[in-house]
Amino acid sequence: MKNTATNGLFALLRATLHGKMEDTALFARCDEACWGEIYRRSSVQGVLAVAWDGLQMLPGELRPPRALLLEWAFNVEQIEKRYRRHEAAVTRLAAFYHKHGFPMMLLKGYGLSLSYPVPSHRPFGDIDIWLYGRQPEADRVVARELGLRIDEDKEHHTTFLFDGIMVENHYDLVNNETHSSNRRIEQPLKRFAAQPGESVELGGVPVGLPSGPFNALFLLRHAAVHFAAVNIGLRHVLDWYVFIERNAGKIGWEELYALAREANMDRFLGCLNAICVEDLGLDPSLLPPFTVDPKLKERVLNEILSPEFSVPKPTGLLPNMWFKTRRWWANRWKHRIVYDEGLGGAFVNSVRVHLKRPKSISA
Repeated sequence: MKNTATNGLFALLRATLHGKMEDTALFARCDEACWGEIYRRSSVQGVLAVAWDGLQMLPGELRPPRALLLEWAFNVEQIEKRYRRHEAAVTRLAAFYHKHGFPMMLLKGYGLSLSYPVPSHRPFGDIDIWLYGRQPEADRVVARELGLRIDEDKEHHTTFLFDGIMVENHYDLVNNETHSSNRRIEQPLKRFAAQPGESVELGGVPVGLPSGPFNALFLLRHAAVHFAAVNIGLRHVLDWYVFIERNAGKIGWEELYALAREANMDRFLGCLNAICVEDLGLDPSLLPPFTVDPKLKERVLNEILSPEFSVPKPTGLLPNMWFKTRRWWANRWKHRIVYDEGLGGAFVNSVRVHLKRPKSISA
């Protein structure tokens, strides 16, 4: 159920995505407390700077109080500064790999930001890369030439700090240890990864971006597994929106839906599409005909906005283990629209993975 603040946030996001404000009257009912809630929610959902762009389309008398405007503007500026820092790090990393003969493809993050109305307003944290199967060799070069420590204690990628930013160098594209359905998705992902996509030039070096079929399956699976495990934010939904708007004709919808049905995440895909159309105003002609359970779609949206399991995370090994067990049980309905494995088998496998890498228990 949406309230005025939630409706206001969606109005700002729609204005940014469509380049015009069509819900001006809604903000006549928005007082200082309402604006404070819009600001808070936009921050929690990872869309603070995107909402700011929509705010610029409101007349002065309908904007939030000056103190909140200044705080909002300051935090948007910080997001822009972090983006430029990440962009510079990606540029230097690409130059390093290029010098040593490693072609690099960017996953998520920076590449996706280029589809946003204002790229620097899409925040991202880690730098996710794919080196076309040459990850072990490239890691040895990074360790030898740059003296960086390579962390191999992860399920599907190694990590290292580059210019103070975490780089995730993928050897698998999804976590193949946690769910058997991930292993089935890995095969088409690697096939799609070999297909030529677009590229962007950074510092005179060409950097690969994923093909439409790859990004469609990769972004969908990434959002789905995070939704089932913990949750996702509206930023993930906006990622899907801008990707579809720019690449609808390059996706291969028939194969995507077939793969989604095989992995039992077709209902999640339907909900994601419905939120983009009904709540963000995506042109439905960009999508193939699809059906969605309205009640499930509303539950998914409400979960994104306000998770049903919202217990604060404790400290300590045993309390954290109990917390994760309770969260897993509360999220079992999400598991059922993302995975095709049974709950019992998935739980046993999750315990096995955590015991194999004990550090993940407290993560």
